[in-house]
Amino acid sequence: MNDLDLEVSARIDLYGQDEKLKSEAMHFMQSTVDAQYSYNFNWMGRPIIQYPQDIVAMQEIIWSVQPDLIIETGVAHGGSLIFSAAMLELNAVCGGAPDAEVLGIDIDIRAHNRIAIEEHPMSKRISLIQGSSISPNVVGQVRAKAADKKRILVCLDSNHTYGHVIAELNAYASLTSVGSYCVVFDTVIDDLRVHPERPWGPGNSPKTAVREYLTTHPEFEVDKRVGEKLLLSVAPEGFLKRIN
Repeated sequence: MNDLDLEVSARIDLYGQDEKLKSEAMHFMQSTVDAQYSYNFNWMGRPIIQYPQDIVAMQEIIWSVQPDLIIETGVAHGGSLIFSAAMLELNAVCGGAPDAEVLGIDIDIRAHNRIAIEEHPMSKRISLIQGSSISPNVVGQVRAKAADKKRILVCLDSNHTYGHVIAELNAYASLTSVGSYCVVFDTVIDDLRVHPERPWGPGNSPKTAVREYLTTHPEFEVDKRVGEKLLLSVAPEGFLKRIN
């Protein structure tokens, strides 16, 4: 590490020990969730529905992993797919995999969103599958797409109930390459107030699925440094790094 890296590492260590700072960050997170803050941002013209902090974290991960395939469950308006494709485009310009691609899966890809994604300049790196991410047919298609890839990054961001997320983890986490990540978004749901209009909530969330999955999959560990650095993230305990 150089001097700057050592300074950053020391600061992150302090963040992880600072209960007041972490409490204040969670208070801000609850307030911004209530205010629908994450719906305010676009990536290259498409709504991304992510916190800027998590966007930066994903940029760092994509650069470090240099994936040749990013699998994403949950498409919505397509902003996250466009972001991932743009990062792969930049990687390629800098000597990364020239044919790296993004695969998006959603049970309902609305026609206007599909058109916007397919007409975007980054669409050359994007493929779409419409169907339930946990259906055997869709899982089979994804596994076929991943069969000849060497470095795979997985992002789970669709239905946020425990049952759906644990099924997605069982279906896709094993595709994650050693040294890469399976990122489970919205684990923060377990730390927030119950939302009466949602089928998920504390105790029935991505975080409960992650914690159970990890009890039988020692090949993964939570990269706590990511969350400690960000302070504000929808994925606390959700950045799962494959270590073997």
